[in-house]
Amino acid sequence: MLGDLSGRRILITGGATGIGAATAKKFVAAGASVVIGDINEKDGIDLINELNKFDKVAFFQKCDVSDEVDIFKLINFSNESMSGIDGLVTSAAIAKSTTIPIDEFQSEDWLDTISVNLTGTYLAIKHSVPLLEKSGRGVVLMIASGAGVKGGSSMVGYGASKGGVSGLFLTIEKNLAERNIRTNLICPGGISTPLKLDIMQKQSKVLGNEFIDYSTLGDPEGIGDILSFLMSNEADYVRGAIFTK
Repeated sequence: MLGDLSGRRILITGGATGIGAATAKKFVAAGASVVIGDINEKDGIDLINELNKFDKVAFFQKCDVSDEVDIFKLINFSNESMSGIDGLVTSAAIAKSTTIPIDEFQSEDWLDTISVNLTGTYLAIKHSVPLLEKSGRGVVLMIASGAGVKGGSSMVGYGASKGGVSGLFLTIEKNLAERNIRTNLICPGGISTPLKLDIMQKQSKVLGNEFIDYSTLGDPEGIGDILSFLMSNEADYVRGAIFTK
């Protein structure tokens, strides 16, 4: 089966909703065990219950990815729950202050966004690497955004933080490859997730538009399919690649 993940042990940050949740479902369907780390406890537990209908293959740990202590606890929980980590997906993200120009953008919103989107990605990878290296078949899939590659974001902090994730990928990919950890960067365009829908609704309100065109949004399950392939042995020679819109 293309994208077979039998026996894989995968940690997903920000996996309670959106791309992370769709990916968790795809991974479990392909034979993997998953740990979901997310600050959204309600949706995270609901998802775990759905995934564990037939077998206990999914686990949840509440985690603020911007908090290094929380990340350390999440990694330990993943190691204890799955006896190791073979793969990491960093999909935790927030977005604040849509359509606000830089001279009016609040520094607190800037710091919050950078802390979750960029620092959270850095911390998750930093503390996962020893277990990924020990696995001998480690894979890191970093979720950034087309906004951080080609621009176009209406949010100063979000676009900058996702550009930072792309820069982090370019910085660490070679070093991780030398440790037999395969890393790829995924930069989706507009995807129908709770985060994106909330952004569009706020933009519409600010701009006074009554009509919101959702038809241009992609399906998060499609991203999940791509990530399932990239996590699998079939993608063993896909290394250091950037996938964007």
